[in-house]
Amino acid sequence: MTRTHCPYCALQCAMHVESDGAGGHTTRPAPFPTSRGGLCRKGWSAGALLAAPDRLTTPLMRPAKDAPLRPVGWDTALDHVAGRLAALRAERGPDAVAVFGGGGLTNEKSYLLGKFARVALATSQIDYNGRFCMSSAAAAGLRAFGIDRGLPFPVTDLAESDAVLLAGANVAETMPPLMGHLSAPRLIVVDPRRSATAERALAVGGLHLAPRPGTDLALALGILHAVRAEGGLAHGYIEERTTGFDAAWRHCAGWWPERAELTTGVPAADIRAAARILAGAGRAHILTGRGSEQHANGTDTVSAWINLALALGLPGRPGSGYGCLTGQGNGQGGREHGQKADQLPGYRRIDDPAARRHVASVWGIDPGSLPGPGRSASELIDALGTADGPGALLLFGSNPVVSAPGAGRVSPRLAALDLLVVADFVLSETAELADVVLPVTQWAEEDGTMTNLEGRILRRRRAVAPPEGVRSDLEVLHGLAVRLGRSGAEFPADPGTVLAELRAASAGGAADYSGATPERLAAEEALHWPCPDGAGTPRLFLDGFTHPDGRARFTAVDHRDTAEAPDADYPLVATTGRVLAHYQSGAQTRRVPELAAAEPEAFVEVHPDTAAHSGLVDGQWARVVSRRGATEARVRATPGARSDTVFLPFHFAAGQRANLITDTALDPVSRMPEFKACAVRLEPRERAGSGERP
Repeated sequence: MTRTHCPYCALQCAMHVESDGAGGHTTRPAPFPTSRGGLCRKGWSAGALLAAPDRLTTPLMRPAKDAPLRPVGWDTALDHVAGRLAALRAERGPDAVAVFGGGGLTNEKSYLLGKFARVALATSQIDYNGRFCMSSAAAAGLRAFGIDRGLPFPVTDLAESDAVLLAGANVAETMPPLMGHLSAPRLIVVDPRRSATAERALAVGGLHLAPRPGTDLALALGILHAVRAEGGLAHGYIEERTTGFDAAWRHCAGWWPERAELTTGVPAADIRAAARILAGAGRAHILTGRGSEQHANGTDTVSAWINLALALGLPGRPGSGYGCLTGQGNGQGGREHGQKADQLPGYRRIDDPAARRHVASVWGIDPGSLPGPGRSASELIDALGTADGPGALLLFGSNPVVSAPGAGRVSPRLAALDLLVVADFVLSETAELADVVLPVTQWAEEDGTMTNLEGRILRRRRAVAPPEGVRSDLEVLHGLAVRLGRSGAEFPADPGTVLAELRAASAGGAADYSGATPERLAAEEALHWPCPDGAGTPRLFLDGFTHPDGRARFTAVDHRDTAEAPDADYPLVATTGRVLAHYQSGAQTRRVPELAAAEPEAFVEVHPDTAAHSGLVDGQWARVVSRRGATEARVRATPGARSDTVFLPFHFAAGQRANLITDTALDPVSRMPEFKACAVRLEPRERAGSGERP
C-alpha cells in the first residue's frame, strides 16, 4: 500500500493505492486537510486507469507520412525524432520546433520540459494547456497582488467563513470533496446554470445568481455598486492597504443594480441581497473559476471580482480572502517553472534581465542564449505548419484535438507539420495523428511533486511499477537531449535530482521552492510556497502585498460584450464545462468503465421551451451549430436552464466535441480563448433517429 495523490483535479486528494489481489489496483482515501479524508467518484475509480486495455507499451512510428503507426524500439524512435529536430533547426532556425506541455505534469517534468525547450532546442515556442485554464486569473492576480497563487490561504479556512461567493465554479461536480468545507458558510453561486452547486446553495438559504454568459463583469460591478450604496465599503482597509479605488469606482459608478439587471438578467433585488450578505459577513471569501475566466475579457472579469474583494477588505484579512480555484492537478506548479511562453522557473518573467541571469547561472549557459517570449497556446496552434511557424511539435500531457477552442482547426494544423511527436500512456485523439508516439508512465507509476490549488507542495509517490517498455517523460527528455548534443547531467532522468535543480532555479523568485527538500516533504504535507527557508507560507498578504509599496491594486475595468453576439441565424449562447464523472478531454475518464457508463455520451442542456422552439424534445439527438462548426449531443430538457443559453460538457471526442463550436477569440492580456460564450443554434440531427448515437 502506497500513499499518493489523485491524478485529477488541483484539490489533489490524498489516497492509498494497493493491489486488489487479482493483478489490478484499487484506491481508497487517506487523511488530508483539503479533502477531509474523502474522494470523489473519479478518485475512487482511479485504479482502473492503471489497467487501461489500450495502454501503450512500445513506441509507435510511421515509416512514411501517410503510413499507419507501427511498433518500433526506443532507440529507433528517439534517433528519428532527434534527427528530424536537428535537421529542421539547421534548415529553419530554432523556432522551427515547438513544445506543448500540460497542467497535469509534475513540477519536475514541467521544469525539465521548459529547460529542454530553451536549452536543448533553443526555441521560444513553448506553451501549455494551462493557458486554457488559469491564465486570466493569474494575470489578474499578478496585477492586483503582485503574485499569483490560486488560493493564498489554506482550503480549511473556508469552513470558518460566514459567506462564500463562487463565481463560475461548480465545485459540487468538479471538486466534490471541497463541498465539505462549504457546509457552514452562506453560499452565493454565480453561474448561468442551475448547477449542482447552485442547488446546494439554494437548499441551505443561499443565493443563485444566473447571469447571461459573458456578463459576470457587469454583475461584479453591480454588486460593488450596491455595497457602496449600502455603506459596506471597508474604508480603512482601502485607505491603508490598497491603491486605485477612485479610478476603479469611476467605471463602477454607472452600474447601479437595475442597470446591471438589464445586462446580466440577474434581478436587482438579488444583486443587493448578495451585497448585503458579503458586507455583513464577519468573515467572507470570493472565489472564481473557469466560468468567469474563460472569456475574451476574462482578465478584466477576474479583476472586477478582486476589486469587490478589496472593497470589502477581504484579501490578507485573517479568516477572509479572495482566491481562484485552480483546475488541473498541477495547474499551479505547472505554470510556475517554465512551461508557459513568458516564464522561467520560480515564476520569473523571461524578459526580466535579472531573472534570465539567475536561471542561466543555474543552467550553466549565457543569459543571452535564452530565447524570449513565444506564442501563447492558441496562437501557437494556429501557427503550426505555416510558412513562419514551427514545423515540428513535441507534445506532453495534453490532448488539443479535443481540448482546444475551435477544435476543428487543430487537426489540419497538426497534419501540416513535418513532425508531430506525442508522449502519452494511451493513444489519445491527438496521439492518433502523431508521426511518433512515445509510451510514458502515468500518475501512480512515478515519483515527483505536485502543487495543489493552495500552493501546497505534495509528494507524488510511485505505487506501481510501469509496464515493461514504458519510460518516464524525464527519461524521454534525457534521451532526446543527449541525442541533440547536450550532456546527460544537464537533463537528469531522476526526479529527485531534477527537484534539487528546480529548487536552485526557483530560489529568490516569487514561487520560491528552495526550501522544499526531500526531508521536509517526507516529514509532512503542509509546505506552501514561497518556502525559502523550509517553513512555508500558508497564508499570503497578512503583512502586505507583493508590490513594492506593499499595497494591492484596484484595476479600472468595465463590461464589454462577448466576442460574438447572438443573431437571427445563431440565436442562443452556448457555454461549456465539466460534469462529475469526467475530467478535461476525457482521455483518462472515458477509459474507466464505471465513469464511461455514468456519462457515456455528450449532452446539451437546454430549457424545454427552447428545445421545442428548435423542433427538439428531451432525449433526441441534436446538432449544436456555431460559426466555426457543429457538434452532436443528446438533448437534456432542463426547466431550470436559462431560455437563451445551452450548456455542453467538453469531455467527449469525434463528432461530440464541444470545442468544435467554441470561439477562438483571445483575451488581450492573458491570451485566454473565449470558451464560455459563443453564438449557436440548435437543430435536429436529421440523418439518424432520436434513439441512435452518432
